Amino acid sequence: MHETTPCWNREMEFMEEGHLRPLQSERLRDVVARVYERVPYYKEKLDAAGVSPEDIRGIEDIVRLPFTSKDDLRDTYPFGLFAVPMEQVVRVHASSGTTGRPTVVGYTRRDVQMWAEVMARTFAAGGTHIGDVVQNSYGYGLFTGGLGAHYGAELIGASVVPTSGGQTKRQVQILQDFGSTVLCCTPSYALVIGETGREMGVDFAGLPLRVGFFGAEPWSQSMRQEIEASLHVDALDIYGLSEMIGPGVSFECLEKGGLHINEDHFFPEVINPKTGDPVPDGELGELVFTSLTKEALPVLRYRSRDLTRIVTEPCGCGRSLRRMERVTGRTDEMLIVRGVNVFPSQVEEVLMRIEETTPNYLLVLDRKPRGMDEMEVQVEVSERTFSDEMSKLETLSERIGGEIEETLGLRVSVRLVEPRSLERSTGKAKRVMDRRDLGR
Repeated sequence: MHETTPCWNREMEFMEEGHLRPLQSERLRDVVARVYERVPYYKEKLDAAGVSPEDIRGIEDIVRLPFTSKDDLRDTYPFGLFAVPMEQVVRVHASSGTTGRPTVVGYTRRDVQMWAEVMARTFAAGGTHIGDVVQNSYGYGLFTGGLGAHYGAELIGASVVPTSGGQTKRQVQILQDFGSTVLCCTPSYALVIGETGREMGVDFAGLPLRVGFFGAEPWSQSMRQEIEASLHVDALDIYGLSEMIGPGVSFECLEKGGLHINEDHFFPEVINPKTGDPVPDGELGELVFTSLTKEALPVLRYRSRDLTRIVTEPCGCGRSLRRMERVTGRTDEMLIVRGVNVFPSQVEEVLMRIEETTPNYLLVLDRKPRGMDEMEVQVEVSERTFSDEMSKLETLSERIGGEIEETLGLRVSVRLVEPRSLERSTGKAKRVMDRRDLGR
């Protein structure tokens, strides 16, 4: 079947394991030798671990290498992990730094070319081709999303409309006027676009829009169905992290059965987040990546904090690149409420099954005077439901609370709020307000 599967780099995307593993081994040996020679911070870490470049003979030896964390990038802020002089760095991106110093990443000219390559694979997997109009509503600037998607779409030969985020009514107008066939943005913003379009009287079924590439935040299968029904597109998940490259680390094809990892450039592992030990394929754990070809900022065994598992079944598209399940949450975004582990995505799955609500919600955590944690789920109801009798709203609130308790094993309070009362985001949606650290 793969002869007819839309793709960008058939040789790499369908490479047999017998050829891919030697390539990964060669690239791992090279990157370990480079960071040992050129990055003092890594030399110190490798020496402390008792590992020399000569110890790394194949990809199976990757478990001998020390982990890298976001703290390592912050400790070497801004350019301490760069493996090339600044004269060779043609691009610098950075995180927002909202939880501390920003993490800074650099790119050589070849890094930018590789980034465009993996994003071209991403777009091609969804059928993007020359003649498509790609409306790129990811944020531009220091955030990696906008420019990463931009260069990949241009490499394919599509026409890119760099709308960035915000001005949603204008976004909808451009979708209509420019005949956009491809949309790129966060999944939560895709829902905002759909909601705004309906308020403007737009029939998305009548637009040329065909496929959307949505990432930068965890989202559920239920949200995919909501987006597809709202915008009349194939909604595909994409995954990336700045410390590796940005978007383009992995991508869904039209089979929608997990995200193919560009493992000729990014070698994946899944580990037990508590012990650091690798877990078997198919078992949930923390995703770890090693960059195999990055020049400016090569990273060894970077702990992403994202939770997923490796999919072992072959994909119907025929690609040999291994797949990861969509990210279900993060180890550092996990909420512990009265001893129960809670991920916002679990609550989202419940709410998406409730027809009377919209996909917009907020989890508010507080601590009672005697020290007991409590969680309130604020969820918008639909326009029609909001006008119902109070007794019906009370019944709906009880039903939502019951379904959440059945899923989480945790009793929560539910507050129904009027449509469009919760804050909208053009980027990553804010789903949690944790007040427990404020002494309340």
